[in-house]
Amino acid sequence: MRTLYLDCGMGAAGDMLTAALLELLPDPDQFVKELNALGLPGVRFQAEPSVKCGITGTHMSVRIDGVEEGEADHHHGHSHDHEHHHDHDHDHEHHHGHDHDHEHHHGHDHDHEHHHGHDHDHGHSHHHSGLHDIEHIVRDHLSIPKHIADDVMAVYAGIAEAESHAHGVPISEIHFHEVGTMDAVADILAVCLLMDRLTPDEVVVSPVHVGSGQVRCAHGILPVPAPATAFLLKDVPIYGGAVQGELCTPTGAALLRHFATRFGPMPVMKVDRIGYGMGKKDFEAANCVRAMLGERDGTEDGICELNCNVDDMTGEAIGFAMEQLFALGALDVYTVPIGMKKSRPGILIHVICRESKKEAVIQAIFRYTTTIGIRESKLNRYVLSRRTETTETPYGTVRRKLSSGYGVVRGKYEYDDLSKIAKQRGISLDEARILISEQA
Repeated sequence: MRTLYLDCGMGAAGDMLTAALLELLPDPDQFVKELNALGLPGVRFQAEPSVKCGITGTHMSVRIDGVEEGEADHHHGHSHDHEHHHDHDHDHEHHHGHDHDHEHHHGHDHDHEHHHGHDHDHGHSHHHSGLHDIEHIVRDHLSIPKHIADDVMAVYAGIAEAESHAHGVPISEIHFHEVGTMDAVADILAVCLLMDRLTPDEVVVSPVHVGSGQVRCAHGILPVPAPATAFLLKDVPIYGGAVQGELCTPTGAALLRHFATRFGPMPVMKVDRIGYGMGKKDFEAANCVRAMLGERDGTEDGICELNCNVDDMTGEAIGFAMEQLFALGALDVYTVPIGMKKSRPGILIHVICRESKKEAVIQAIFRYTTTIGIRESKLNRYVLSRRTETTETPYGTVRRKLSSGYGVVRGKYEYDDLSKIAKQRGISLDEARILISEQA
Protein backbone atom coordinates (compact mmCIF):
# COMPACT_ATOMS: atom_id res chain seq x y z
CA MET A 1 0.00 0.00 0.00
CA ARG A 2 1.36 3.42 -1.01
CA THR A 3 1.54 5.42 2.23
CA LEU A 4 2.29 9.11 2.74
CA TYR A 5 3.34 10.10 6.25
CA LEU A 6 3.41 13.79 7.24
CA ASP A 7 5.50 14.76 10.26
CA CYS A 8 4.01 17.96 11.67
CA GLY A 9 6.31 18.30 14.69
CA MET A 10 6.66 22.00 13.86
CA GLY A 11 3.05 22.51 12.81
CA ALA A 12 1.91 22.98 9.22
CA ALA A 13 1.17 25.73 6.72
CA GLY A 14 0.14 25.67 3.10
CA ASP A 15 3.54 26.66 1.70
CA MET A 16 5.38 24.17 3.91
CA LEU A 17 3.11 21.30 2.88
CA THR A 18 3.51 22.31 -0.77
CA ALA A 19 7.31 22.32 -0.53
CA ALA A 20 7.49 19.00 1.33
CA LEU A 21 5.25 17.22 -1.21
CA LEU A 22 7.07 18.89 -4.09
CA GLU A 23 10.34 17.27 -3.00
CA LEU A 24 8.72 13.84 -3.42
CA LEU A 25 8.29 14.32 -7.18
CA PRO A 26 10.93 13.11 -9.63
CA ASP A 27 10.92 16.50 -11.42
CA PRO A 28 9.92 19.30 -9.02
CA ASP A 29 10.95 22.09 -11.43
CA GLN A 30 8.56 20.81 -14.08
CA PHE A 31 5.69 20.78 -11.59
CA VAL A 32 6.39 24.39 -10.59
CA LYS A 33 6.28 25.34 -14.28
CA GLU A 34 2.92 23.61 -14.56
CA LEU A 35 1.64 25.51 -11.51
CA ASN A 36 2.66 28.83 -13.03
CA ALA A 37 1.05 27.85 -16.34
CA LEU A 38 -2.36 27.38 -14.70
CA GLY A 39 -2.94 31.12 -14.81
CA LEU A 40 -3.90 31.99 -11.23
CA PRO A 41 -4.39 35.78 -11.48
CA GLY A 42 -1.20 37.59 -10.45
CA VAL A 43 0.30 34.50 -8.78
CA ARG A 44 3.87 33.31 -9.25
CA PHE A 45 5.29 30.18 -7.59
CA GLN A 46 9.01 29.79 -6.98
CA ALA A 47 10.73 26.89 -5.19
CA GLU A 48 13.78 28.07 -3.28
CA PRO A 49 16.46 26.00 -1.48
CA SER A 50 16.39 26.47 2.30
CA VAL A 51 18.52 25.19 5.18
CA LYS A 52 17.23 24.70 8.74
CA CYS A 53 19.46 23.29 11.48
CA GLY A 54 21.81 21.95 8.84
CA ILE A 55 19.04 20.15 6.91
CA THR A 56 18.48 21.11 3.28
CA GLY A 57 14.93 21.44 2.03
CA THR A 58 12.68 23.65 -0.07
CA HIS A 59 10.76 26.83 0.67
CA MET A 60 7.84 27.60 -1.64
CA SER A 61 7.59 31.31 -2.34
CA VAL A 62 4.21 32.54 -3.56
CA ARG A 63 4.16 36.09 -4.91
CA ILE A 64 1.01 38.03 -5.68
CA ASP A 65 1.62 40.67 -8.36
CA GLY A 66 5.33 40.36 -7.66
CA VAL A 67 5.09 40.74 -3.89
CA GLU A 68 5.09 38.09 -1.20
CA GLU A 69 2.26 38.97 1.18
CA GLY A 70 4.52 39.10 4.23
CA GLU A 71 6.79 41.54 2.40
CA ALA A 72 3.87 43.76 1.64
CA ASP A 73 3.29 43.98 5.36
CA HIS A 74 6.94 44.72 6.11
CA HIS A 75 6.90 41.43 7.86
CA HIS A 76 9.63 38.87 7.38
CA GLY A 77 7.34 35.88 7.43
CA HIS A 78 5.18 34.71 4.61
CA SER A 79 1.66 35.34 5.74
CA HIS A 80 -0.15 33.27 3.25
CA ASP A 81 -2.63 31.86 5.61
CA HIS A 82 -3.87 35.06 6.79
CA GLU A 83 -5.91 35.15 3.98
CA HIS A 84 -8.95 34.04 5.68
CA HIS A 85 -10.31 36.72 7.63
CA HIS A 86 -13.71 37.83 8.06
CA ASP A 87 -13.94 41.49 7.18
CA HIS A 88 -14.30 42.78 10.68
CA ASP A 89 -11.96 40.34 12.24
CA HIS A 90 -9.47 39.36 9.65
CA ASP A 91 -6.92 40.15 12.14
CA HIS A 92 -6.41 37.02 14.03
CA GLU A 93 -5.92 34.82 11.12
CA HIS A 94 -3.49 37.04 9.36
CA HIS A 95 -0.72 36.29 11.57
CA HIS A 96 -0.82 32.68 11.21
CA GLY A 97 1.30 31.99 8.29
CA HIS A 98 3.54 29.25 9.30
CA ASP A 99 6.50 31.16 8.60
CA HIS A 100 4.64 34.15 9.56
CA ASP A 101 3.55 32.54 12.65
CA HIS A 102 7.01 32.15 13.54
CA GLU A 103 7.28 35.66 13.05
CA HIS A 104 4.53 37.19 14.77
CA HIS A 105 5.54 36.30 18.18
CA HIS A 106 8.64 38.39 17.75
CA GLY A 107 6.94 41.70 17.67
CA HIS A 108 6.74 41.79 13.92
CA ASP A 109 3.25 40.61 14.47
CA HIS A 110 1.85 43.90 15.47
CA ASP A 111 3.21 45.47 12.35
CA HIS A 112 1.57 42.70 10.42
CA GLU A 113 -1.71 42.90 12.23
CA HIS A 114 -1.83 46.66 12.33
CA HIS A 115 -1.35 46.68 8.63
CA HIS A 116 -4.31 44.41 8.09
CA GLY A 117 -6.38 46.32 10.55
CA HIS A 118 -5.56 49.47 8.66
CA ASP A 119 -6.65 47.82 5.44
CA HIS A 120 -9.93 46.98 7.03
CA ASP A 121 -10.52 50.46 8.33
CA HIS A 122 -9.95 51.76 4.82
CA GLY A 123 -11.66 48.88 3.12
CA HIS A 124 -12.62 50.97 0.12
CA SER A 125 -9.11 50.43 -1.24
CA HIS A 126 -9.18 46.65 -0.90
CA HIS A 127 -11.40 44.02 -2.42
CA HIS A 128 -12.78 41.20 -0.30
CA SER A 129 -14.12 37.95 -1.74
CA GLY A 130 -16.77 35.52 -0.59
CA LEU A 131 -16.80 31.76 -1.16
CA HIS A 132 -18.72 32.18 -4.42
CA ASP A 133 -15.99 34.49 -5.76
CA ILE A 134 -13.32 31.95 -4.91
CA GLU A 135 -15.36 29.19 -6.54
CA HIS A 136 -15.64 31.31 -9.68
CA ILE A 137 -11.83 31.60 -9.84
CA VAL A 138 -11.26 27.91 -9.14
CA ARG A 139 -13.92 26.41 -11.40
CA ASP A 140 -14.12 28.94 -14.23
CA HIS A 141 -10.63 30.42 -14.57
CA LEU A 142 -8.39 27.38 -14.06
CA SER A 143 -7.86 24.46 -16.43
CA ILE A 144 -7.96 21.78 -13.75
CA PRO A 145 -9.97 18.53 -13.50
CA LYS A 146 -13.27 18.70 -11.64
CA HIS A 147 -12.07 16.46 -8.81
CA ILE A 148 -9.17 18.83 -8.12
CA ALA A 149 -11.55 21.81 -8.06
CA ASP A 150 -13.80 19.83 -5.70
CA ASP A 151 -10.85 19.24 -3.35
CA VAL A 152 -9.86 22.92 -3.40
CA MET A 153 -13.39 24.07 -2.62
CA ALA A 154 -13.85 21.44 0.11
CA VAL A 155 -10.72 22.77 1.87
CA TYR A 156 -11.91 26.36 1.48
CA ALA A 157 -15.38 25.45 2.75
CA GLY A 158 -13.73 24.04 5.88
CA ILE A 159 -11.88 27.30 6.42
CA ALA A 160 -15.07 29.33 5.88
CA GLU A 161 -16.93 27.15 8.39
CA ALA A 162 -14.16 27.69 10.95
CA GLU A 163 -14.19 31.46 10.35
CA SER A 164 -17.98 31.46 10.63
CA HIS A 165 -17.82 29.67 13.96
CA ALA A 166 -15.02 31.92 15.27
CA HIS A 167 -16.78 35.15 14.29
CA GLY A 168 -20.33 34.07 15.04
CA VAL A 169 -21.66 35.00 11.60
CA PRO A 170 -23.17 32.91 8.76
CA ILE A 171 -20.80 31.42 6.19
CA SER A 172 -22.48 33.57 3.55
CA GLU A 173 -21.15 36.65 5.34
CA ILE A 174 -17.56 35.45 5.51
CA HIS A 175 -15.28 37.40 3.20
CA PHE A 176 -11.59 36.93 2.54
CA HIS A 177 -8.97 39.62 2.01
CA GLU A 178 -7.97 39.91 -1.65
CA VAL A 179 -4.19 39.39 -1.42
CA GLY A 180 -4.48 36.73 1.26
CA THR A 181 -7.19 34.98 -0.74
CA MET A 182 -5.02 34.47 -3.82
CA ASP A 183 -2.15 33.39 -1.60
CA ALA A 184 -4.35 30.80 0.10
CA VAL A 185 -5.91 29.61 -3.17
CA ALA A 186 -2.36 29.14 -4.50
CA ASP A 187 -1.29 27.05 -1.50
CA ILE A 188 -4.45 24.95 -1.45
CA LEU A 189 -4.42 24.39 -5.22
CA ALA A 190 -0.76 23.34 -5.14
CA VAL A 191 -1.30 20.80 -2.34
CA CYS A 192 -4.43 19.36 -4.01
CA LEU A 193 -2.56 18.94 -7.30
CA LEU A 194 0.42 17.35 -5.55
CA MET A 195 -1.78 14.89 -3.68
CA ASP A 196 -3.40 13.93 -6.98
CA ARG A 197 0.02 13.54 -8.61
CA LEU A 198 1.43 11.41 -5.78
CA THR A 199 -1.74 9.28 -5.50
CA PRO A 200 -1.10 7.79 -2.04
CA ASP A 201 -3.48 5.06 -0.90
CA GLU A 202 -3.47 6.55 2.58
CA VAL A 203 -2.21 9.71 4.28
CA VAL A 204 -1.09 9.33 7.89
CA VAL A 205 -0.45 12.57 9.80
CA SER A 206 1.45 12.87 13.07
CA PRO A 207 -0.05 14.68 16.07
CA VAL A 208 0.14 18.37 15.19
CA HIS A 209 2.34 20.81 17.13
CA VAL A 210 0.35 24.05 17.33
CA GLY A 211 2.85 26.19 19.28
CA SER A 212 2.07 28.08 22.45
CA GLY A 213 1.54 31.50 23.96
CA GLN A 214 -0.37 34.32 22.36
CA VAL A 215 -0.42 36.29 19.13
CA ARG A 216 -1.16 39.97 18.77
CA CYS A 217 -3.80 41.00 16.29
CA ALA A 218 -5.47 44.22 15.21
CA HIS A 219 -8.16 44.00 17.90
CA GLY A 220 -6.21 42.47 20.77
CA ILE A 221 -4.32 39.40 21.88
CA LEU A 222 -5.50 35.86 21.10
CA PRO A 223 -4.38 32.48 22.45
CA VAL A 224 -2.56 29.93 20.31
CA PRO A 225 -4.01 28.18 18.41
CA ALA A 226 -6.24 31.00 17.15
CA PRO A 227 -9.99 30.26 17.20
CA ALA A 228 -10.39 29.26 13.54
CA THR A 229 -7.37 26.96 13.68
CA ALA A 230 -8.59 25.40 16.92
CA PHE A 231 -11.99 24.71 15.33
CA LEU A 232 -10.38 23.02 12.33
CA LEU A 233 -8.28 20.83 14.62
CA LYS A 234 -11.19 19.52 16.68
CA ASP A 235 -10.91 15.74 17.18
CA VAL A 236 -7.31 15.88 15.87
CA PRO A 237 -4.43 15.04 18.26
CA ILE A 238 -2.60 18.33 18.91
CA TYR A 239 -0.09 19.59 21.46
CA GLY A 240 1.74 22.75 22.47
CA GLY A 241 5.33 23.12 23.57
CA ALA A 242 8.25 25.38 24.25
CA VAL A 243 7.99 27.21 20.92
CA GLN A 244 6.32 30.56 21.42
CA GLY A 245 4.06 31.49 18.54
CA GLU A 246 1.61 29.93 16.16
CA LEU A 247 2.94 26.90 14.29
CA CYS A 248 -0.22 25.69 12.55
CA THR A 249 -2.17 27.99 10.24
CA PRO A 250 -5.84 27.73 9.22
CA THR A 251 -4.84 26.67 5.71
CA GLY A 252 -2.45 24.06 7.06
CA ALA A 253 -5.08 22.71 9.44
CA ALA A 254 -7.77 22.58 6.74
CA LEU A 255 -5.49 20.75 4.29
CA LEU A 256 -4.46 18.18 6.90
CA ARG A 257 -8.05 17.59 7.91
CA HIS A 258 -9.17 17.13 4.31
CA PHE A 259 -6.46 14.73 3.18
CA ALA A 260 -5.61 12.77 6.33
CA THR A 261 -6.78 9.18 6.34
CA ARG A 262 -5.93 9.18 10.03
CA PHE A 263 -3.78 10.94 12.63
CA GLY A 264 -1.26 8.98 14.65
CA PRO A 265 2.29 7.64 14.83
CA MET A 266 4.27 6.71 11.76
CA PRO A 267 3.25 3.20 10.58
CA VAL A 268 5.73 0.44 9.78
CA MET A 269 6.65 1.24 6.19
CA LYS A 270 9.50 1.09 3.68
CA VAL A 271 10.29 4.71 2.81
CA ASP A 272 11.61 5.47 -0.66
CA ARG A 273 11.20 9.28 -0.87
CA ILE A 274 11.58 12.05 1.73
CA GLY A 275 10.73 15.74 1.38
CA TYR A 276 11.39 18.73 3.64
CA GLY A 277 9.15 21.80 3.36
CA MET A 278 10.74 24.74 5.17
CA GLY A 279 9.27 27.77 6.91
CA LYS A 280 11.16 31.05 6.93
CA LYS A 281 11.76 31.48 10.64
CA ASP A 282 14.67 29.80 12.45
CA PHE A 283 14.20 27.91 15.74
CA GLU A 284 16.27 25.54 17.82
CA ALA A 285 14.29 22.77 16.10
CA ALA A 286 14.24 22.50 12.30
CA ASN A 287 11.24 24.55 11.15
CA CYS A 288 9.82 22.17 8.58
CA VAL A 289 7.15 19.69 7.59
CA ARG A 290 8.67 16.33 6.63
CA ALA A 291 6.87 14.13 4.11
CA MET A 292 7.78 10.46 3.74
CA LEU A 293 6.41 8.31 0.92
CA GLY A 294 6.73 4.54 0.82
CA GLU A 295 5.08 1.15 0.99
CA ARG A 296 3.48 -0.77 3.80
CA ASP A 297 1.74 -4.13 3.97
CA GLY A 298 -1.57 -3.77 2.18
CA THR A 299 -3.21 -6.54 4.23
CA GLU A 300 -3.43 -4.03 7.10
CA ASP A 301 -5.62 -1.75 5.00
CA GLY A 302 -8.69 -2.10 7.21
CA ILE A 303 -11.21 -1.96 4.35
CA CYS A 304 -14.95 -2.23 5.10
CA GLU A 305 -17.88 -2.88 2.80
CA LEU A 306 -21.16 -1.36 3.92
CA ASN A 307 -24.35 -2.12 2.05
CA CYS A 308 -28.08 -1.55 2.33
CA ASN A 309 -31.27 -2.12 0.35
CA VAL A 310 -33.68 0.67 -0.62
CA ASP A 311 -36.90 0.58 -2.62
CA ASP A 312 -38.30 4.07 -2.12
CA MET A 313 -35.59 6.44 -3.42
CA THR A 314 -35.49 8.24 -6.77
CA GLY A 315 -32.50 7.99 -9.06
CA GLU A 316 -31.68 11.63 -8.29
CA ALA A 317 -31.69 11.00 -4.53
CA ILE A 318 -29.44 7.95 -4.92
CA GLY A 319 -27.04 9.93 -7.14
CA PHE A 320 -26.89 12.72 -4.56
CA ALA A 321 -26.19 10.21 -1.77
CA MET A 322 -23.36 8.68 -3.80
CA GLU A 323 -21.78 12.11 -4.30
CA GLN A 324 -21.88 12.82 -0.56
CA LEU A 325 -20.33 9.44 0.27
CA PHE A 326 -17.47 10.00 -2.18
CA ALA A 327 -16.93 13.46 -0.69
CA LEU A 328 -16.52 11.85 2.74
CA GLY A 329 -13.72 9.66 1.44
CA ALA A 330 -15.47 6.47 0.35
CA LEU A 331 -13.14 4.43 -1.87
CA ASP A 332 -16.00 3.23 -4.05
CA VAL A 333 -19.79 3.50 -4.19
CA TYR A 334 -21.87 1.48 -6.62
CA THR A 335 -25.44 0.23 -7.02
CA VAL A 336 -27.00 -3.04 -8.15
CA PRO A 337 -30.67 -3.48 -9.14
CA ILE A 338 -32.36 -6.15 -7.01
CA GLY A 339 -35.77 -7.69 -6.42
CA MET A 340 -37.11 -7.19 -2.89
CA LYS A 341 -39.99 -8.54 -0.83
CA LYS A 342 -43.54 -7.84 -1.95
CA SER A 343 -42.19 -8.15 -5.51
CA ARG A 344 -40.77 -4.64 -5.38
CA PRO A 345 -37.77 -3.64 -7.53
CA GLY A 346 -35.07 -2.05 -5.40
CA ILE A 347 -31.47 -0.92 -5.31
CA LEU A 348 -28.57 -2.46 -3.39
CA ILE A 349 -26.10 0.30 -2.42
CA HIS A 350 -22.50 -0.85 -1.85
CA VAL A 351 -20.00 1.47 -0.14
CA ILE A 352 -16.33 0.56 0.31
CA CYS A 353 -14.34 2.66 2.77
CA ARG A 354 -11.36 2.52 5.11
CA GLU A 355 -11.92 1.50 8.72
CA SER A 356 -11.00 5.01 9.85
CA LYS A 357 -13.86 6.49 7.78
CA LYS A 358 -16.48 3.90 8.73
CA GLU A 359 -18.40 5.83 11.40
CA ALA A 360 -18.68 8.96 9.25
CA VAL A 361 -19.79 6.89 6.25
CA ILE A 362 -22.43 5.03 8.30
CA GLN A 363 -23.84 8.35 9.52
CA ALA A 364 -23.95 9.62 5.93
CA ILE A 365 -25.72 6.51 4.64
CA PHE A 366 -28.47 6.94 7.23
CA ARG A 367 -28.65 10.66 6.52
CA TYR A 368 -28.76 10.57 2.73
CA THR A 369 -30.67 7.31 2.09
CA THR A 370 -33.97 5.92 3.36
CA THR A 371 -32.49 2.71 4.73
CA ILE A 372 -33.09 1.66 8.33
CA GLY A 373 -30.30 -0.92 8.43
CA ILE A 374 -26.70 -1.32 7.18
CA ARG A 375 -24.69 -4.54 6.79
CA GLU A 376 -20.90 -4.60 7.24
CA SER A 377 -18.23 -6.94 5.85
CA LYS A 378 -14.47 -6.82 6.53
CA LEU A 379 -12.28 -7.03 3.44
CA ASN A 380 -8.62 -7.32 2.57
CA ARG A 381 -7.49 -5.28 -0.42
CA TYR A 382 -4.52 -5.80 -2.71
CA VAL A 383 -3.54 -2.82 -4.84
CA LEU A 384 -0.94 -1.95 -7.43
CA SER A 385 1.42 0.95 -6.73
CA ARG A 386 0.31 4.01 -8.62
CA ARG A 387 1.97 7.16 -9.87
CA THR A 388 1.27 9.83 -12.47
CA GLU A 389 3.71 11.09 -15.10
CA THR A 390 3.16 14.26 -17.11
CA THR A 391 4.18 14.74 -20.74
CA GLU A 392 4.24 17.95 -22.77
CA THR A 393 2.91 17.38 -26.30
CA PRO A 394 2.13 19.72 -29.24
CA TYR A 395 -1.52 19.29 -28.23
CA GLY A 396 -1.11 20.23 -24.58
CA THR A 397 -0.09 18.67 -21.25
CA VAL A 398 -1.12 15.04 -20.90
CA ARG A 399 -1.00 12.98 -17.71
CA ARG A 400 -0.58 9.21 -17.70
CA LYS A 401 -1.42 7.01 -14.72
CA LEU A 402 1.04 4.17 -14.24
CA SER A 403 0.31 1.10 -12.11
CA SER A 404 2.76 -1.64 -11.19
CA GLY A 405 3.20 -4.62 -8.90
CA TYR A 406 2.61 -8.38 -8.78
CA GLY A 407 4.55 -8.66 -12.05
CA VAL A 408 2.19 -6.28 -13.85
CA VAL A 409 2.88 -2.86 -15.39
CA ARG A 410 0.15 -0.87 -17.10
CA GLY A 411 -0.53 2.72 -18.10
CA LYS A 412 -3.58 4.81 -18.92
CA TYR A 413 -3.89 8.39 -20.14
CA GLU A 414 -5.96 10.75 -18.01
CA TYR A 415 -9.49 10.94 -19.42
CA ASP A 416 -9.85 14.71 -18.83
CA ASP A 417 -6.67 15.41 -20.85
CA LEU A 418 -7.66 13.10 -23.72
CA SER A 419 -11.18 14.51 -23.75
CA LYS A 420 -9.88 18.07 -23.98
CA ILE A 421 -7.66 17.24 -26.95
CA ALA A 422 -10.43 15.25 -28.69
CA LYS A 423 -12.90 18.15 -28.32
CA GLN A 424 -10.39 20.75 -29.51
CA ARG A 425 -9.49 18.74 -32.63
CA GLY A 426 -12.91 17.25 -33.34
CA ILE A 427 -11.70 13.66 -33.08
CA SER A 428 -12.62 10.59 -31.03
CA LEU A 429 -11.00 9.54 -27.76
CA ASP A 430 -9.30 6.61 -29.51
CA GLU A 431 -7.90 8.93 -32.17
CA ALA A 432 -6.66 11.31 -29.47
CA ARG A 433 -5.03 8.40 -27.66
CA ILE A 434 -3.23 7.32 -30.86
CA LEU A 435 -2.17 10.90 -31.51
CA ILE A 436 -0.63 11.23 -28.06
CA SER A 437 0.99 7.78 -28.21
CA GLU A 438 2.79 8.80 -31.40
CA GLN A 439 4.30 11.74 -29.52
CA ALA A 440 5.38 9.70 -26.49
